[in-house]
This record gives sequence, structure tokens and C-alpha cells, in this order.
Amino acid sequence: MRTVTSRRYATRFVPMTGPSLTERIAAFAHEVKLSAHALWFAVRDGRTPWPARVIGVLVTAYAFSPIDLIPDFIPVLGLLDDLVIVPAGLWAAQRMIPAALWADYHALAVAADGRPTSRFGVAIIAMIWAAALWLVYVTVRTSSWH
Repeated sequence: MRTVTSRRYATRFVPMTGPSLTERIAAFAHEVKLSAHALWFAVRDGRTPWPARVIGVLVTAYAFSPIDLIPDFIPVLGLLDDLVIVPAGLWAAQRMIPAALWADYHALAVAADGRPTSRFGVAIIAMIWAAALWLVYVTVRTSSWH
């Protein structure tokens, strides 16, 4: 509610209309999730231009990965990377995909929205990240510059 002061300096409360900030943020997050899922469908379709497919693979891998480049517990940067990298990548890839194809992919994502998630898929992604981190560790440990 917001306070409105009239000419006579009396204060009354007028209810604010429209969704709250929390509801708008939740709607934005849901739309980003749907767009990321639609981009995943686009990546797997041969009709999608190859630059959009490359960006799509990178963006969806980052969006659906349980591990972030900057962990979320770091006060501002942890959430800022998700708020900037994923929407910017989605925007760039979506601009490269014809509008009719994007509408098809988005409709598929909306239809798949209510389905359960795959724990096996999450395990595979976690193993890929663990293997990549192990490879970096081994490379740094065995390099001659340390």
C-alpha cells in the first residue's frame, strides 16, 4: 500500500494495483526457464542456424548446470552472473532463430513445463563438471610453471 496525502493533509491508504516485485521476478525467472528449454529444443533441431546452435549449447549448459561459474553464495556477483549471462545468451540466440521456428520451440517448452525433471540428467551434468574440474586440476598440477 502507498500513502497518499490530499490537500487537507489527511493521509489515506490506496492499494497498489498490479503484481508485486516478487511476483514480477518470479514471472521473469519462469520465462527465462521456458526460453532456455525452448533453446534446448532449437539446438537439437537441424533447421536452426549453426551460430544459434553454438550459442544455444553454451547457454543451456550454463543455465541447466547445477554448478555456476561464480557461486551464488558470493553476495552480489553470485546472482548477477545468472541475471546477465543467461538472458543475454538467450536474447542473442533467439535473434538468430527465425520467428516461426522460435514459436514452435517455445510451444514445445510450454507443453513440457509440467513434466517431472530427470535426476539422471542432473547426475550426468554433475559428472561432466567434475571431470572438467579434475582435468583442470591435473593439468595445473603436472605443468612445469608451478
